Amino acid sequence: METIIVFKVSIVYLPRLMKEKIITQATELFLNYGFKSVTMDDIAQQLGMSKKTIYQYFKNKTDLVEATTLHLFHFISTGINEICAIENNPIAEIFEIKKFVMTHLKNEKSSPQYQLQKYYPKIYLTLKKNQMGIMRECVTDNLNRGVALGLYRDTINIDFISRLYFSSMQLLKDIEIFPPNQFSMNELMGNYIEYHLRGICTDKGRSSLKQYLNKINTNEN
Repeated sequence: METIIVFKVSIVYLPRLMKEKIITQATELFLNYGFKSVTMDDIAQQLGMSKKTIYQYFKNKTDLVEATTLHLFHFISTGINEICAIENNPIAEIFEIKKFVMTHLKNEKSSPQYQLQKYYPKIYLTLKKNQMGIMRECVTDNLNRGVALGLYRDTINIDFISRLYFSSMQLLKDIEIFPPNQFSMNELMGNYIEYHLRGICTDKGRSSLKQYLNKINTNEN
């Protein structure tokens, strides 16, 4: 009887595991080479399976792209929420989030968001809406804690800055304004975060920022 139960459970979970395997591998390829460049043949070859098998779980490439972006969004969002839950120094928190995102988006070397916007606009708009919700919530909390700790000026307009922060981060990913061959995303985000913080910090905050930047530079050298 126990053997039959285990067998039934395995039958239920096998399709789910296969689907997750396809999503994981497709995500890796899309981030490394871009949504446009990677074909279903590439994904099938990397997985060591036929395209027919992939099409049992995803009706076409667009369906798979949508699944991978949703998967990646949930993964990144969970990671950001975990960093925020620690309630670290608000200035350090912003840099930790940046480090986490850059690591798991492969430093955005394939300009994934730009490619989504160009080739899969409906998926991009859904993702942008979801990103705005999670980022504004995170930034708003960060700003409120920074003000409470005396690191950020108490005269800042938190709603305005949270919206501006999200919009600016989106702008950094526009490869027509910031061509990848001239600007690395890691440097762009680092420069913008410093620009953002210097505009809202108190003297105490600027001192904390200086210490953190010195720490980063020391670790890099």
